Amino acid sequence: MKRLFFYLIGFVILLSQSSCGYNTMVQKDEAVETAWANVQNAYQRRADLVPNLVNTVKGAANFEQETLTQVIEARAKATSVNISADNLTPENIQQYQAAQGQLSGALSRLLATVEAYPELKANQNFLELQAQLEGTENRISVERRNFNEAVQDYNTTVRSFPNNLMAGVFGFERKGHFEAEAGAQTAPTVQF
Repeated sequence: MKRLFFYLIGFVILLSQSSCGYNTMVQKDEAVETAWANVQNAYQRRADLVPNLVNTVKGAANFEQETLTQVIEARAKATSVNISADNLTPENIQQYQAAQGQLSGALSRLLATVEAYPELKANQNFLELQAQLEGTENRISVERRNFNEAVQDYNTTVRSFPNNLMAGVFGFERKGHFEAEAGAQTAPTVQF
């Protein structure tokens, strides 16, 4: 009985010294959710630009319809994949990233195809949309980095002792990061 009492006192002292970490874990979980919302916001901005870009390109005579169709389909798929901040598992993030990657690839093909249309490259609306798209891609990169930093901070907290004890009790689980897409380490081939 005496031994149980000392263990209980030791546990209480341990908890009081660490203030159990619950509030810290909640704050860091909220930071991850906010960072995830910012990632989704940046991707949504890109998706919102796509219809304007496609309509501007449609105005160019004889433009490859297949390329436009691929962009439209990829946008539809990318906007249909939504992940709640409460369900940020590596598998779900990979699924989200794959849908966004298809849209990125379709947009890259569209912009590469535009090179064959000088009248389109001179179109002011197209140039503005292209600049907005480029800025949005930069925002996406920044938000993904911020998200990964928030996830790293959160994961470090929930895995560190003694927080890991309380994290297990209160259901704080590790969250997944954005990772580079397959083939991202290979530089694209440019031919003239």
